[in-house]
This record gives sequence, structure tokens and C-alpha cells, in this order.
Amino acid sequence: MSNIALTMAVPDYDHVRDLRMGSVRADGIDLTMLNLPVEEIFYRFLNFREWEVTELSFAKYCVLKSQGDTTLNAIPVFLSRMFRLSSMYVRADSNITDPSQLCGKSIGLPEWAQTASVYTRGYLQHELGISLNSIRWVQSGVNQAGRKEKVKLSIPSDIDYVNRADKSLTQLLLDGEIDAIFSARPPAPFSSKDGSIRRLLDSPEAAERQYFSKSGIFPIMHVVAIKQEVLDRNPWIANNLMAALEQAKNNSLERACDVTASYMPIPWLPTNIESLSDTFENSLWPYGIEPNRHTIQAFLDFGFEQGLLQKKMTPEELFPREVQSHVKV
Repeated sequence: MSNIALTMAVPDYDHVRDLRMGSVRADGIDLTMLNLPVEEIFYRFLNFREWEVTELSFAKYCVLKSQGDTTLNAIPVFLSRMFRLSSMYVRADSNITDPSQLCGKSIGLPEWAQTASVYTRGYLQHELGISLNSIRWVQSGVNQAGRKEKVKLSIPSDIDYVNRADKSLTQLLLDGEIDAIFSARPPAPFSSKDGSIRRLLDSPEAAERQYFSKSGIFPIMHVVAIKQEVLDRNPWIANNLMAALEQAKNNSLERACDVTASYMPIPWLPTNIESLSDTFENSLWPYGIEPNRHTIQAFLDFGFEQGLLQKKMTPEELFPREVQSHVKV
């Protein structure tokens, strides 16, 4: 019997490299890998469903599942994870130096349903005690005007939320029309280091480590979704693809930890990983439901509170039953 041919869209992460290069293979699957930026992957897949397997925004996937969408099912493989207290930006001359000062301010978002912003709003509400209805929320593209939400939302009626199609968030910030930007992708002036925009926090890593120590939340940004019609025909694909992605990830971590040679052009990477191993007790980058249950549930709770999800959900509702239990010998 011939293998099943599937196409998967994912950026060129090191932890999928072995699958892309063919040194790791998913049993029974011939995989074509498309290397595209995440914004393009999300846009093209959500609008046109151009391929069978895709990296997808965790927030947008959860929104669709809460709305009863049955066309997709995801495996608990989390290709992108990132603490997001570093994703808060203000003007360089702003007097805002702490997130607690954001109460009563105007904050720009590329999308209410951007996964990074869900976590950051959850941080404001649950860690700092800032009510989300005390803030004026402004939606637009970070560097280009005209960006729109990609999924239908039910934002609470007491939330002050407006779209600005005429200006980008960066321009609104520089013009003084908003006080801060929450965005996974930095504003262009910050990336180009022109001095006009800075991070809100001078030392975001310290704040993020403290947040993780207190909350136990290691934010999940993206998930791997599969068309349900593919799984209906061959439900074994979920576990086989997950196993291959797990092996590729483990190979990547092994390279990063190797002190014999520099497999990645980052100084002190192996020793930094050794220190991180004490912080992340079980695994630096775990896949699966159980090792991530606390983070998944926290995100689902944030999403329901913030009007992304139409109902309260549990982690089991997000993933096919085939990946929720495993054989033991």
C-alpha cells in the first residue's frame, strides 16, 4: 500500500528541520513541507484551506472549536511557545515603565484573537488586578493599516474595543493616539532600532521568569491542525505525525545541548539550556496534553473570560481521542 501524501505548512523551525529534510519520517506519510511566514500560513489556511496540515494560531483554533467547527482537529504539538511580557511596547518618551500603569490607558492590538494578546490580557487581569474594561482597546495592523480579525468574536459588551482602518498601530503610537502596543511582531521602528519605540519592561525576562514561577504557565502560541476529512479517512495519521514531530524536536534539543560543536550560532547556548532545565523540571518543550494541561486550561479560561470562546472548554475538547491515550507495554 502506498503512503498517504500530505502537505504541511510551517516555518523553518529547527525543531521541524529533520522532518523537512527527511531524516525523520512519519510512518505511512509522504510529507511535502511548505516554508512560509506564520502570518501568511494563518491567512491562507483560514481563508482558503490550501493544504492538509498546518501550523495555526492556538487562539484562533480554540475559537473555531468553541464555535462548533468540525472541519479541523489538532494534535498537541506546540511549535511556538513564548513568554509575552516582552511584547508590550511604548514610545521611548513615555512615562509608563510598569504594566500596572496601563489601567485607564489606550492599548493597540493587531487582533483581539492574537494568541500573544490573550496571555498578556490574562496577565493584566489575573496577576495585576487590572480590569480589561478599564482600558480602551484599538485594533489595527502593527505596521500596516487595514488588518482585520480572522475569526468571529463575542467581545464582552463592557469592553471598549474599536477598529482603526486608517492608521497602523505604530503610527497611532507615534502620534500619541494610543499609549502602548501589545503585539507578537514588534513595531518596525523598534526592530530597526531608530529609538522612537521601546519595550515597556526594561528586563522582561526577569518578569517572565517570575510569572512562570508563580503561575506555572508556559504560554503556547501555535498548534498543529489537520483537516478533519483527512483524519476521517485515516485516523492513524494524528499519532504518526505527532510521533515524528516529537522525534524531530528531541533531535533539535540534542543539537542545542551539544557542547562539542556550535550547532546554533548563539553563545553559551548549552550552558543556558542546562540552567533552564532546573526551571522546566520535566521537559524544556513538552508536547502532549498532560504535561501542558495547566497552561492549556489557563488559556481556555482566559479565552472564555475575554469573549473569544463561546463556551467553557477543557483540553480534551481540543484534540482527537486517538492522541489522548497511549499504549503501555
